[in-house]
Amino acid sequence: MFEKFSRSWGLVKASASVLRADKELMLFPILSSLATLVVLATFALPAFTLKLFAGESQVLAAVFAFVFYFCQYSVIVFFNSALVAAATIRLEGGDPTFSDGIRAAKARLPAILGYAAIAATVGVILQALKDRDNNIIVRMIGSGLGMAWTLATFLVVPVLVNRDIGPVDALKESVSLLKKTWGENAIGNVGIGAAFGLITTLVVLLGVGATFLAWQASVTAAIVVAALFVIGVLVLGVTQSALSGIYSAALYRYAVSHEAPAEFRGMALESAFAPKR
Repeated sequence: MFEKFSRSWGLVKASASVLRADKELMLFPILSSLATLVVLATFALPAFTLKLFAGESQVLAAVFAFVFYFCQYSVIVFFNSALVAAATIRLEGGDPTFSDGIRAAKARLPAILGYAAIAATVGVILQALKDRDNNIIVRMIGSGLGMAWTLATFLVVPVLVNRDIGPVDALKESVSLLKKTWGENAIGNVGIGAAFGLITTLVVLLGVGATFLAWQASVTAAIVVAALFVIGVLVLGVTQSALSGIYSAALYRYAVSHEAPAEFRGMALESAFAPKR
């Protein structure tokens, strides 16, 4: 288990080296975040005005939630696809541009929208299971299914980018690849999430303390300090998203080809992703 963790964490660090080489990859999660905020703002006002989630219109609320999830997932998967496509070019020895990623995502737009519809349906179901009005067992089942869905679909985007197949087949292949890479998949995700979760927590605590001290001097100073730390947290979130996309591209590449580009050499990846016997 320790060897598997070390191997997976090595992949995470190698992903960071890819990001350092192609800092423009950060543009994809930045644009994704901005677009999702626009979608959220677009849906928040009518939801509040119509009181869709007050309990009287459950069917309408479910339909509204599906459309919201669909729009959010469409945006997220599109930019993730662009990120993975650009990262794949780098892993293959090329020098990707922002346009390369967007062009690749546009080419797979029908499949991306199809997968967004599937993910939106699953999202509505999982949210219904995790509803606070359900008993604790149902909520636990919903949480467990949510974690399983996250792991099973981690390689869907790389599959969509690299294979000319539909969303259903992409889901099937992602699940198939999960059987070979579940350790790297889970530990890599946990490694990235845990590292950035710890860093973010420390930044937030430091920010609260620094803002309090600045408040003693002046309100303006406190606002400036707080704004700087908020920007820092946002940067951490964007960096985490970028690393996750690069990591998924690397994981997919090794799972299907066992080839090690320069950033990942010396990590025994061939044996790490050898087919089970």
